[in-house]
Amino acid sequence: MSTETAAPGDASRVELSIGGMTCAACANRVERKLNKLAGVTATVNYATEKARVDFADGVTVDDLIAQVEATGYTAQPPPPPPDPDAPGGSAPTAEEAAASADDGRLRALRDRLAISAVLTVPVIALAMVPAWQFTNWQWISLALAWPVVVWGAWPFHKAAWTNLRHGASTMDTLVSMGTLAALGWSVYALLFGTAGEAGMTHPFRFTIERTDGSANIYLEAAAGVTTFILAGRYFEARAKRRSGAALRALLELGARDVGVLRGGREERVPVERLVVGDAFVVRPGEKIATDGEVIEGSSAVDASMLTGESAPVEVAVGDTVTGATVNAGGRLVVRATRIGADTQLARMARLVEDAQNGKARVQRLADRISGVFVPVVIALAAATLGFWWGTGGGLAPAFTAAVAVLIIACPCALGLATPTALLVGTGRGAQLGILIKGPEVLESTQRVDTIVLDKTGTVTEGRMTLLAVRPADGEDETEVLRLAGVLENASEHPIARAIAQAATERVGSLPAPEEFANVEGLGVRGTVDGHAVLVGRPRLLVDRALTLPAEVERALAGAEAEGRTAVVVAWDGAARGVLVVADAIKPTSAEAIERFRALGLTPMLLTGDNATVAASVARQVGIDEDQVIAEVLPTDKAEVITRLRSEGRTVAMVGDGVNDAAALATADLGLAMGTGTDVAIEAADLTLVSGDPRAAGDAIRLARRTLSTIKGNLFWAFAYNVAALPLAAAGLLNPMLAGAAMAFSSVFVVSNSLRLRRFHATKAA
Repeated sequence: MSTETAAPGDASRVELSIGGMTCAACANRVERKLNKLAGVTATVNYATEKARVDFADGVTVDDLIAQVEATGYTAQPPPPPPDPDAPGGSAPTAEEAAASADDGRLRALRDRLAISAVLTVPVIALAMVPAWQFTNWQWISLALAWPVVVWGAWPFHKAAWTNLRHGASTMDTLVSMGTLAALGWSVYALLFGTAGEAGMTHPFRFTIERTDGSANIYLEAAAGVTTFILAGRYFEARAKRRSGAALRALLELGARDVGVLRGGREERVPVERLVVGDAFVVRPGEKIATDGEVIEGSSAVDASMLTGESAPVEVAVGDTVTGATVNAGGRLVVRATRIGADTQLARMARLVEDAQNGKARVQRLADRISGVFVPVVIALAAATLGFWWGTGGGLAPAFTAAVAVLIIACPCALGLATPTALLVGTGRGAQLGILIKGPEVLESTQRVDTIVLDKTGTVTEGRMTLLAVRPADGEDETEVLRLAGVLENASEHPIARAIAQAATERVGSLPAPEEFANVEGLGVRGTVDGHAVLVGRPRLLVDRALTLPAEVERALAGAEAEGRTAVVVAWDGAARGVLVVADAIKPTSAEAIERFRALGLTPMLLTGDNATVAASVARQVGIDEDQVIAEVLPTDKAEVITRLRSEGRTVAMVGDGVNDAAALATADLGLAMGTGTDVAIEAADLTLVSGDPRAAGDAIRLARRTLSTIKGNLFWAFAYNVAALPLAAAGLLNPMLAGAAMAFSSVFVVSNSLRLRRFHATKAA
């Protein structure tokens, strides 16, 4: 048993698996009980059957487990990580063990449902069709029904008894009381009334009307309600398992073993044995075992499983690669830089699970209501029984109405309204490369009316790129680029790297210059193919008394007007052309701006660059000139967000750098590009794995759709109970019809949540 303790002033966190919960009221009770401990903050989720507990001041995990058990439920700490060196091979992971346990519980529930259904069908058929009611049919019905009510409904009875011992009541209390009351009344009528006489028959009408149950038995109601509720529980459990499939799929993406280079030889080992710094081989078609840096080879990597991008990414020596992506080309040797819980895959899984374990305000409202709902319903059932019996309506009709009240009120739909939508919505988001950090984010997306975008790395690529070659009259464009590329290839300056890369892509490999020298702050000079070449700022040429032709002057002025960097190329004493370099705008940025406007958002550009560059970028992507905020220091970005909020705006911020972290945290909704820094990702509410700005629109649409689904689920759950309870209290619903309606409401809520699985990213225009 774990006895992890938090040092004074520190906080520890543990995730406990809670057993025995059958409804949201159970989760509410466990949560309240845990939060009564000093220094403990707990969140219990019925859908995932887990408690996320932060504890301090000397509290131990044993204390937490004891507190849960005192409430009548079970709790288990997470299992220790598997030891890959243990004999007998690698042990199953915690996720695999949990999935296996879930499968076992689902099979047991399915078997209980199947046997109950086989026994219940003839009981219902005999009760519904008077022509089939042969002599002593009622005793056959009793023989078939009592195993269903006693054994089939045993989980409900057990939970009800546990809750009763602790002075509480839950949905299972209603089910247990209703079915046992119906069975008990039927046994009484058979043994001590007239229902047990040979030749007894009674009609059955599946209609909404007041019925007189004198001399009747309710075995079909007791067995039918049990089977209907078991069916609802089974479909709910299966849907919950399917809802969490995205998280399990993320965890299963990683490689199982890896070829590590040790002592010059390749050795296949379980991926758990990798350590930071290990070099491992990735052959074509294999998954990359963990995050790392390419140290040998080049290839195309298919990252579609993680990012949703269909086009493979070209990687070479020095490029970073992500674990679980697939090597689609040549052989690579990768040095591991992150392993285990530090990898991007593990971080994605953590974010998904955090969102599924969290609670929005709408869920807390549902939990509070379900916590008081059950005792109110029991009181209403008692009042119904007393009213109809006291007003001379007869014990049998009064009893029938009271049982119907108990059954119809089961708050299954209420308890599942929020968790299932969160499970499906966050899981679908993970599949699309949209990671929702917490469910409270959903409510922020509903109110957002302004979206502020950082320029570098968000709207633009975040790296210098050659955009154009402007040759002087009579000069060849390719030759201008080639000679400049050869010289710049010997430099490490970002602008030089952009020119050299463009030259390599256009003319192929570049030879080494015959002579090279750096002119600090101005450019470079050297000899290429016998030509004395200069590449740099216009001043580099002016200082050497070289004149600039009119067309070169025009090219320089045009580039500067657009906020771009102009590099002049000269050789043999004459200016030959201009290279235009800038941080290229992402090809999808303009489309992303259109999508933001379609969502009712006002797009703004926030950057530390000068006003000319910012205005040029804004103009190209479609942001209004009056919505550009330029020349902002990194430390002032958060102040800009605060000012916008003080103006009454609800602000979303999209960024990717360390300098965006404070602004992301300050905004009502922070969206981090997954291609950015870890600091930005941790500060944001949503992470866009692909780095495509269009994904921000998809993220907001998905979050809004998920919140809308939660609200719809809650509405129908409340409307169902409000509408059905008066009918049941009025004696217009028999218990079996009430049970069928109750089970249907739960299946409806789960099915409505599963519609989120059909959410798709907006197609390119």
